[in-house]
Amino acid sequence: MDFSEEYRQKLVSADQAVSVIKSGDWVDYGWCVATVDALDKALAKRTDELTNINLRGGILLKPLAVFEREDAGEHFTWNSWHMGGPERKLVARGCAYYAPIRYSELPRYYRDLKDDCPDDVAMFQVAPMDKHGFFNFGPSASHMGAVCETAKHIIVEVNQNMPRCLGGTECGVHISQVDAIVEGDNPPIAELGAGGPATDVDKKVAQLIVDQIPNGACLQLGIGGMPNAVGSLIAESDLKDLGVHTEMYVDAFVDIAKAGKITGAHKSIDRFRQVYAFGAGTKKMYDYLDENPELMSAPVDYTNDIRSISALDNFISINNCVDIDLFGQISSESSGIKQISGAGGQQDFVLGAYLSRGGKSFICCSSTFTDKQGQMHSRIRPTLTNGSVVTDTRSNTHFVVTEYGMVCLKGLSAWQRAEALISVAHPDFRDELVAEAEKMNIWRKSNK
Repeated sequence: MDFSEEYRQKLVSADQAVSVIKSGDWVDYGWCVATVDALDKALAKRTDELTNINLRGGILLKPLAVFEREDAGEHFTWNSWHMGGPERKLVARGCAYYAPIRYSELPRYYRDLKDDCPDDVAMFQVAPMDKHGFFNFGPSASHMGAVCETAKHIIVEVNQNMPRCLGGTECGVHISQVDAIVEGDNPPIAELGAGGPATDVDKKVAQLIVDQIPNGACLQLGIGGMPNAVGSLIAESDLKDLGVHTEMYVDAFVDIAKAGKITGAHKSIDRFRQVYAFGAGTKKMYDYLDENPELMSAPVDYTNDIRSISALDNFISINNCVDIDLFGQISSESSGIKQISGAGGQQDFVLGAYLSRGGKSFICCSSTFTDKQGQMHSRIRPTLTNGSVVTDTRSNTHFVVTEYGMVCLKGLSAWQRAEALISVAHPDFRDELVAEAEKMNIWRKSNK
């Protein structure tokens, strides 16, 4: 069937497309690398005529045109499913707010909570239409299928540079569902770098974790220096027949795959496929994802479902944290009341990995950080910073790793946890932590 005539009928300019948006609307802006570009600029032109527009998306990789004006907050509000650097700046301006979620449930929010999660207009970047009339979501399947099912009006912004990411379910939208098509300016897909080179601390933590990974394990890596250091070390290791089932696809997986370490041969589900909900990285990664049948782009309620994760033997989950207290509570999304990122799927992978036969969940961090004044602080604290959000509860924390060692908290009583965590804290802070543990009645030095 030829869809070219329908395509021509629905093709409009960005200015024409955003004319359907009216004051009071909720507008989905895409997700991560699929966040709109030309449509964003077109909507910014309408600022003076619009009020109370609620925009929704997450993991912005560049500033939005609608927030360039100083008075943008009087017209637009950004509601983020997951915070990034540009969004933190909007929060400081009073233009943005974080929406706490369990990421694996996000598609269900759209489908089951229509009154609380309205969707008047959905617009997002897509790959060019294929011969069957589908616009691929690129590396952003995530929850976009649910968005398209519930939105009253769908606008796609075609970008020739968007990789076409294969999946099998909910990885694209058909032209019959689309109300308007915009051919954008084809900007390069926004990149998310892996940060600077691995530090000595990163390498020490990575080595401790890699030593725990068996051949045939299935990997999930978070974003950041330490997970990437782990990935680099895996690429250089003798490990073989690894699998991938992850929330976020990152550059480290490309390095591991090109080193011949990934086959997926031992996966009990999605055998031989690298499964992910969304991806963000460098052009190297986008080129690798494009039309690659080894990769499987899937909705987040599948990738992050504890049942999917736990069905995979020897599942290895590796994530960062902001800080951890002596009770074993993990904060990975805020520092006090300052929102840094979001809960994402960390809790799902922490739980799922532990339920996996042979699975392990690793929360890794440097033992210290240095503030803007040059003062060093311990990431292992007596209690979390006042206002910090608990991402992983103490009963769910499995392995904690710093450059000073690795401890398993499962099954430990309060005093054992405190002792274990202090043993991997920076030596300069251990006496202080012991004193605080004594005050909290969770210190009993063992005879080890």
